[in-house]
Amino acid sequence: MLNRDAALALMREWTQNDNLRKHMLAVEAAVRQYARLFGEDENDWGVVAILHDFDYERHPTREEHPYRGVEHLRALGYPEWVLRAILSHADYTGVARESRLEKTLFACDEMAGFVTAASLVRPSKSVLDLEASSVVKRMKDKAFARAVPRDDLRKGAEELGLPLDQHITNVIAGMRERADDLGLRGTL
Repeated sequence: MLNRDAALALMREWTQNDNLRKHMLAVEAAVRQYARLFGEDENDWGVVAILHDFDYERHPTREEHPYRGVEHLRALGYPEWVLRAILSHADYTGVARESRLEKTLFACDEMAGFVTAASLVRPSKSVLDLEASSVVKRMKDKAFARAVPRDDLRKGAEELGLPLDQHITNVIAGMRERADDLGLRGTL
């Protein structure tokens, strides 16, 4: 079993930006939701999600991220399935997503960021009253969170074999459980 506390310590050591830390925690919350739905190991899947971008602040280029982080994790003795999942979340690594974890990590990465952005523009600034229909509506607005590739959001749901609105609902459900940690309770 992977150690969540060790993963959090490593993430905090390598990442000082609070928003990037919250992104990794948001992806963790969403991936844990899927682990429960799929009957997988919630802790192990959550650790992979925490670590998927831990090297990004130090190594933000495509030439280095996530390769430098994976090298470090390999030196620490993390198993190959963890390293492979982390590599597969970035299309440009050329590592095909094959396992359910790999597909879930990819599907939750950009969607967690988009759900965060969609929550923060609500009057409540909360994920607690956010619905999938609002996220789908925001996806149609090209000016909103323009850095998030809409094709990746759709592709993630497709790779999971889920309708887009169901995938969004699952991500929201996971993030609601961690609303306080993610700064997404808002005024509710």
